[in-house]
Amino acid sequence: MSELSQDFAHSPVPESSRKGFWPILVVMVGFTFFSASMWSGGALGQGLNFSQFLTAVMIGNLLLGLYTAGLAYIGSKSGLSTHLLTQYAFGRYGAKLTSLVLSFTQVGWFGVGVAMFALPVNKATGIDVNTLVLASGILMTLTAFFGFKALTILSFVAVPAILVLGGFSISDAVTEVGGLSALFGIEPKESMGYAAAISICVGSFISGGTLTADFTRFAKSPKVAVSATLIAFFLGNTLMFTFGAIGSMVYGQADISEVMFIQGLILPAVICLGLNIWTTNDNALYVSGLGFASITGMSKNLMVVINGTLGTLFAIWLNNNFVGWLSLLNTALPPIGAILLADYLFVRRGQYREYKQNTFIGVNTSAMISWLLGVLAASYLPGIAPLNGILAASICHVFFEKTGLFQQKQTEVNHAS
Repeated sequence: MSELSQDFAHSPVPESSRKGFWPILVVMVGFTFFSASMWSGGALGQGLNFSQFLTAVMIGNLLLGLYTAGLAYIGSKSGLSTHLLTQYAFGRYGAKLTSLVLSFTQVGWFGVGVAMFALPVNKATGIDVNTLVLASGILMTLTAFFGFKALTILSFVAVPAILVLGGFSISDAVTEVGGLSALFGIEPKESMGYAAAISICVGSFISGGTLTADFTRFAKSPKVAVSATLIAFFLGNTLMFTFGAIGSMVYGQADISEVMFIQGLILPAVICLGLNIWTTNDNALYVSGLGFASITGMSKNLMVVINGTLGTLFAIWLNNNFVGWLSLLNTALPPIGAILLADYLFVRRGQYREYKQNTFIGVNTSAMISWLLGVLAASYLPGIAPLNGILAASICHVFFEKTGLFQQKQTEVNHAS
């Protein structure tokens, strides 16, 4: 099977398959349009007034945008997926472990996303929840199966629809509360500190953002990749947080679809909820397919079908039992991206040898230890947890590589095939 049909799961994306600004932008914005981000915005709306909310979200999403923009640059420059890039920093076999964690987490979130669509629609319409799970799971899997082109087509439809429907609903909500001045005058019953608010904002999508290179490897240039990613994470995620905060302040509901249900906009709510989750879920399934294809050497399309089937079958169970575990696993993802950035920018000074010609070590011990230290920093140090993990992992990796503290003699080497 050709690499083109597999979306270049095992090789760099050639220049002939690269895309311009708009396709990359809509895919990245669609990726950030997710109900979980609105829930995070709702949490901020319950602990901050609207002025404080805007400050926290702008700072948090700027930090998130800078992190993902760095990964976008590397993805576009190399043309490689996250799972191939990790082989440079972690080694051939070390990268299999990072890919397993990254991909497993995304399959879990896919299942949760399917349930997040099915359960509220069942509640609002009475349609059997199993039917909704099966139908939505199949549709989302099909989009991921057909690859980046299908993701682009869906995003070109979904992003404007969500903007229009969500914007109309939020405008109604602001009018109902008495206008913008009244919205800015709402004070929370319990206050939240800026550090906690920024941590929620950055943590809302930093795990998904770690896989940014899986999409921006298709960008025609690093400029296209970086600009599209900054806009998506800075503005797109800010919009989702704003929808959530306003809904929470006015109606006590963070999800824009729940707000629409309250407003009596049943059909627009179902459409908005479906598109919102679809544009994130198909991306999550797509990157999980790339990851398991890298681990096994098998077809990306086959891995997408298997992952989509498992995520769909276990959607309700995952939603009820696994969200806490997924959140725990999420602490392990940002340090991986941090090590990629540190390795490319400071250890290799922006020069990765051509993938097909490179010789990879089996396991890079310094990267693995840096990853562990990053996870521990994110879990236990005070402050903004995701940033703690990123800073600790990147600083440790550069220090270990420069000092040779964990350099080991390689008795075996592995060539990219």
